[in-house]
Amino acid sequence: MFSPTIQWYPGHIAKAERQLKEQLKRVDVVLEVRDARIPLASHHPQVADWIGEKPKVSILNRMDMIPESVQKQWLEWFKAQETKTYFTNAKKGKGIKAVKTAAQAAGVAMNQRRRDRGMRPRPVRAVVIGFPNVGKSALINRLVGKKAVVSERRAGVTRQLRWVRMSQEIELLDAPGVIPWKLYNQENAVKLAICEDIGQASYDNQLVAAAMVDLIMKLDFGKILQSRYGVEPEALTGESYLHTVAQKRYQGDKERVARQFLQDFRTGAIGSIPLELPSL
Repeated sequence: MFSPTIQWYPGHIAKAERQLKEQLKRVDVVLEVRDARIPLASHHPQVADWIGEKPKVSILNRMDMIPESVQKQWLEWFKAQETKTYFTNAKKGKGIKAVKTAAQAAGVAMNQRRRDRGMRPRPVRAVVIGFPNVGKSALINRLVGKKAVVSERRAGVTRQLRWVRMSQEIELLDAPGVIPWKLYNQENAVKLAICEDIGQASYDNQLVAAAMVDLIMKLDFGKILQSRYGVEPEALTGESYLHTVAQKRYQGDKERVARQFLQDFRTGAIGSIPLELPSL
């Protein structure tokens, strides 16, 4: 698979990361949100160092964007890593109750330790962290039960840290998406670009769309492409496929085709397609 060079680290993220590290000292439980289509590529490699021994609830959002069979594979994979994982569709409110219960359970243990030290119980402080545009704000709105924070389907909307009261028992910290200052793994960077989990200014649509086709073929989901665009992709590279569809359906406009490919994938119009499988 061809990997275009992608780097993205806007100034507000550097500031947000500094503030987040400071706030983590005051937090009791961490809710880490990842993109269910790319659970590994959307995991920040420094999260474990940042949170130390604090309890963590792992959430794979956008469960509706991958087949149920793949969800089961990931649950088994995370179980083997001794990580309890929750699938959610924050947009539709699915899986939210289990996440809320998990966060509250972590708080019960925290307050028991406070009582043991002769301290009074207090609301649990939870932080929601993850890459940009993985659905953190949408998840918070579902957990709170109202539109408490701005939520849009693009990277970089949340720019400041903000505390939101979820209930008498839990307070949530909404943090801007954080991303490594340098994306050393360019295969992961391409996946983030395909899923729109980094800013559009960092990549070329045609290169990323071609890489998406290559990846879909590698994962054996090529029939979905043929069904959607009427072109058999089997013997073609992603770049050739982009060119062929452009010639056949869009008067040779490859940029328009690239944007259409990416839009169809991101909205689910193309179908439920993962870009990572646990076995690979």
